[in-house]
Amino acid sequence: MAFDFQVTIDCSAPHELADWWAEALGWRVEPQDESFILKMIEVGAASDADTTRHRGALVWKDGAAITSPDPGRPRVLFQRAAEPKTVKNRVHLDVRVGADRREAEVARLVALGATELWRASQGPHEWATLADPEGNEFCVA
Repeated sequence: MAFDFQVTIDCSAPHELADWWAEALGWRVEPQDESFILKMIEVGAASDADTTRHRGALVWKDGAAITSPDPGRPRVLFQRAAEPKTVKNRVHLDVRVGADRREAEVARLVALGATELWRASQGPHEWATLADPEGNEFCVA
């Protein structure tokens, strides 16, 4: 049996980080349904405190998601976490671009706001480990 799944990343600014990752990966930020949000407030299932405005749109304050233009890839959800990141990720994303594109991709991502942390290799495989603007590690291989 196969299961559908999404990758969830805890962060302090979900909408800003979703924007960053959408730009980094060439994906899109999922639009949120303002009329649905207003309906949830109207029926008492949510309150104004559960929302915010981002880029002029009413959105859920605690989450934003991105999706790939290619079907079949998992959705990535960015959800607000109360505590800041303090230790190395136990799970991380690998952005696989190939050896011939790795240096250009690292430079592009650093220009977008990533920080290069270190380089590593194992056998014939090499990668660069970077951190997104909130410090979440990811690899470019």
